[in-house]
Amino acid sequence: MRKIIFAINTTIDGYADHTAGIVDAKLHDFFTNLLSNSDVILFGRKTYELMENFWPNAKDYPQSDKSTIDFSDKINSIKKIVFSKTLEKVDWENSELCKNNLADTIHSLKKQKGKNISIGSLSLASQLTKLELIDEYWFLVHPIIMGSGKRLFEDHNKRSSLMLIDTKTFKSGVVVAHYVKKVN
Repeated sequence: MRKIIFAINTTIDGYADHTAGIVDAKLHDFFTNLLSNSDVILFGRKTYELMENFWPNAKDYPQSDKSTIDFSDKINSIKKIVFSKTLEKVDWENSELCKNNLADTIHSLKKQKGKNISIGSLSLASQLTKLELIDEYWFLVHPIIMGSGKRLFEDHNKRSSLMLIDTKTFKSGVVVAHYVKKVN
């Protein structure tokens, strides 16, 4: 059965603001490799709009290096399912709008043949954690204290136990912690 994977950049104090991280080639390479094991990525409206405003044309920007272009190619080619009650349409290549029940959609996707399913949204990750549907978590902890912003799982009010299976440290100081859902 396919796995549901959540990978997120976060600060030491648990904020997941896209402007707070150390974005370098190693980070882009990491996410490109992680996405190569998935064939679907799930977005909420806010993250979809943020990503859709940059990545479709990222390889045309003069500051884009090989790692940025590789990630751009991967994120543009992968199937994107956007959960939104307010969007009327999605225009990004390989995107489809979903207004169906989140849990039902996830259960259906997991039963289908294919690679893993990635989550690219804090709100979806929080909802799917509550529903105990995420199989793996990848936290990329940046050596930064933000003090404010959007917190990881700020709407989550239930204990969820995880088991650490691997760690990695980049030269930038980013620590990658890979967890799986702990089976009781």
